[in-house]
Amino acid sequence: MRTLVHLSDLHFGRVDEALLAPLRARVEALRPDVVVVSGDLTQRARSAQFKEARAWLDTLPEPQIVVPGNHDIPLYNVAARFFTPLVKYRRHITANLAPEYVDDEIAVLGMNTARSLTFKDGRVNREQVGRLRERFNALPEGLTHVVVTHHPFDLPESFDEDDLVDRAPMAMEAFAQCGVDLLLAGHLHSSHAGNSSHRYKIAGYAALVVQAGTATSTRKRGEENSFNAIRVEPDRLTVERYSWQEPLGSFELASTEVFCRNGDVWESTRPAAA
Repeated sequence: MRTLVHLSDLHFGRVDEALLAPLRARVEALRPDVVVVSGDLTQRARSAQFKEARAWLDTLPEPQIVVPGNHDIPLYNVAARFFTPLVKYRRHITANLAPEYVDDEIAVLGMNTARSLTFKDGRVNREQVGRLRERFNALPEGLTHVVVTHHPFDLPESFDEDDLVDRAPMAMEAFAQCGVDLLLAGHLHSSHAGNSSHRYKIAGYAALVVQAGTATSTRKRGEENSFNAIRVEPDRLTVERYSWQEPLGSFELASTEVFCRNGDVWESTRPAAA
């Protein structure tokens, strides 16, 4: 079994400082095999914010798979936005926009969805998706395949389809071809777990799609600060959501949901609503 800790939307520059030490303590206690950070490390892509984010990430367990979000591209500096959009991210966080971690049980690949031409939306292109498909197909059989992006490929029912990453249907077809099991994203500041079968009608295939809330931002959008821990077994994925409990001054387990594999379809073990 492998344990992934899934953090998102840290937003240094607008963090609740009281959460940083308790979050680090809970992450360490979970003893993750990989820490995933699915974008928006900063609030306004300023050097000082990236430095703060980097310093805090350095206190967390490794290895780490980190991808940028739309807030990691400058908003008001037009020249930087269009000509050097991720230069500060590359300088302070990582120069690798397609990070990966592979061992004998899991393969975790990151993909950049942040773009200069949109203010908050994300996009993938055929070249990115093709590289990811080729990488997964080159790996030994039997690994659990995980993709990390900032922008989501699926949404809770209450969200507008404009929040989906652009060209998602194209990407999902490729994910089906290379057996992607788990999609991790953020962006919405809302926790969610479910399979992709309702939105994408791909015969015999449904990935598990997991959203993380904001771990540390003061912009909570109706949900307490939270993050996910995901227990990965060959035919079983357990999604644990940890939520900030102010009276206790700690992140505590708020919910657990189990998904099992049926062929290439991941299904919740929770009974369907009547």
